[in-house]
Amino acid sequence: MTDAKEKQDLAWKAVGGLVGFATAWAAKKVLSVVWEKTTGKKPPADHDSLDVSLAEAIGYAVVMGVGMQVAQIVMARTARRRYDAWRALKDAARDVVD
Repeated sequence: MTDAKEKQDLAWKAVGGLVGFATAWAAKKVLSVVWEKTTGKKPPADHDSLDVSLAEAIGYAVVMGVGMQVAQIVMARTARRRYDAWRALKDAARDVVD
């Protein structure tokens, strides 16, 4: 692998990690607000607690799992598309200069 390709891969890993972290944080906040508006209850903090019904704990887990995964897929694909476009533009500019 060329040195430039290794740097590009490392840069994408850093960008992808930051995008993933930000997406997970934002998705959890949004889904928690949606859960509270929909059910009228705060999201269950302790799924093992007997104060939370089994149906509520499972429902919350499903909503959070699916919602966060969908958000991460959409954001990762969008970020990758934008990163690839930026790299192509940068490479084209370098070819013009050379």
